[in-house]
Amino acid sequence: MRTAAPRRLTPVPPAVVPAVVPALPLPAAGWTRTTDVVVVGSGAAGLMAALALADAGRAVTVVTKGCLGDGSTAWAQGGLAAVLGPDDDHRLHVHDTLVAGAGLCDEPAVRTLVAEAPAAIALLQRLGARLDLAPDGRPALTREGGHSRDRIVHAGGDASGAEVTHTLGTALRARGVAVLDRTAALDTLRAPGGAVAGLRVARVADDGRLVDAGDLRARAVVLATGGYGHVYAATSNPAGATGDGLALALRAGAEAADVEFVQFHPTVLWRGPDAEGQQVLVSEAVRGEGAVLVDRSGRRIMAGAHPLADLAPRDVVSATIAAHLRATGADCVFLDATHLGRAFLERRFPGILRACRAAGVDPAGEPVPVVPAAHYTCGGVLAELDGRTGVAGLFAVGEVACTGVQGANRLASNSIPEGLVAARRCAALLATELPAPADPVPPSEAGTAVDPAARSALTAATSRGAGVLRDADGLGGLAAALAAVPHRDAALPLDLAALEVTALHTAATLLAAAALGRPESRGCHRRADAPAPRADWRVRLAHRIDAAGHVHTRRLPVRGAQPEQVVA
Repeated sequence: MRTAAPRRLTPVPPAVVPAVVPALPLPAAGWTRTTDVVVVGSGAAGLMAALALADAGRAVTVVTKGCLGDGSTAWAQGGLAAVLGPDDDHRLHVHDTLVAGAGLCDEPAVRTLVAEAPAAIALLQRLGARLDLAPDGRPALTREGGHSRDRIVHAGGDASGAEVTHTLGTALRARGVAVLDRTAALDTLRAPGGAVAGLRVARVADDGRLVDAGDLRARAVVLATGGYGHVYAATSNPAGATGDGLALALRAGAEAADVEFVQFHPTVLWRGPDAEGQQVLVSEAVRGEGAVLVDRSGRRIMAGAHPLADLAPRDVVSATIAAHLRATGADCVFLDATHLGRAFLERRFPGILRACRAAGVDPAGEPVPVVPAAHYTCGGVLAELDGRTGVAGLFAVGEVACTGVQGANRLASNSIPEGLVAARRCAALLATELPAPADPVPPSEAGTAVDPAARSALTAATSRGAGVLRDADGLGGLAAALAAVPHRDAALPLDLAALEVTALHTAATLLAAAALGRPESRGCHRRADAPAPRADWRVRLAHRIDAAGHVHTRRLPVRGAQPEQVVA
């Protein structure tokens, strides 16, 4: 698609979104512990960071809201992208990533990811990961949307994320790393100069109450909390993806960037218009093996929509499906894999077949009804690929971080490698440059939280106003809905439901601000009222909040060269 002629940047609109919660009503700390580093989250990025820190001799404590290994990684059906094949090279993987990122990737970060991804996969194998192998004993390689070569490594057919999580969790347990599971990170502890010096945490009781609160003093805090997919009514993400780390980082003074770029996975099982929460994902790898998207009459949806047809980048496929649904009034489209054969599908995609059959659909015998659903947040806490943020002592890796690798749209199967590479680089940094110990200032325990009863209305409003296709009217409606969200009585103690809905309100508010502020369509951000990309908007938007919770936005230049032929 050709870009519009360069023109003067339209200013980011003045604040039309509400303030977010700048401070929580924290429970008092009943204990204090000291460690070198606290890692929050136990997906691939968190587990790898903790493992590498332990191997470097650092005392590390893992805090995870659920059980060890909970998180989006364990649900990943796709694989890990890396240059491993004889017909592949780093230049091609870099190019494919930049093209998918639609002009907003940080090219130096992309080059680092591509260069270091093969070593991260080799490390997984040394740790015991059982990858799917070719007859020659090397990892078997497949292709997914946006890739010009077979470079996707899998495990268990469609259980790659589960194998990564199991491998890293086993290695972590073997090293005796301290783990506080069923424990929520509430807010950072701050040294007198503003540096992060630990966390206020609390254990999550079975009924959702936050009990046994305490302070973990640390020389560094590494956020690896994942994304904010549950800001939408329906998502492929597990229940814990509520944006807690993003909100915590903003309250600590960090910036967030690229928040408007939420990737919708094109093929999530359609369960009806009222479906809420985590939905069944049908991996892109199914299309990589030859499945095609069709309408109810069997006509192919992607034919002629993109040179790669059904293997176009995810933003293109999701936008094409959304436009088709809007134009026809249909509820869903269909993924037809029946021609691949029952035996092949059961061998290659056993988990997907089990999940679909449990929902009453047999992919081996009938096309699967699918729709796009929120899947991956390209934006997050503004960070370098080694985890550094703008706040001393605070680091972010994995999906919670925005390193610029993903740009305006993530290339399939780049996410787990990015989490592994960033985690290893962050651990290497903290092994040699760990901040000096500091005594934190007791945090204020006065604050407020959003009423948990508002969660369904909040996620429904985000789905209506900031879905695959969005416009100024819908986004304005979302901003108005967010402004009307009630806060709970300040005298009520903070619980998990209030913590999560407050984080979701923060994420939705930043999403609305960023999407209203970008008057073009690019990557995952598709404005029906501004359907073309604009060359003058090849910039990134970064946001911070002030002491009152008001959102402030600035523009960031894009580093490095970007392909000219695809920007949306």
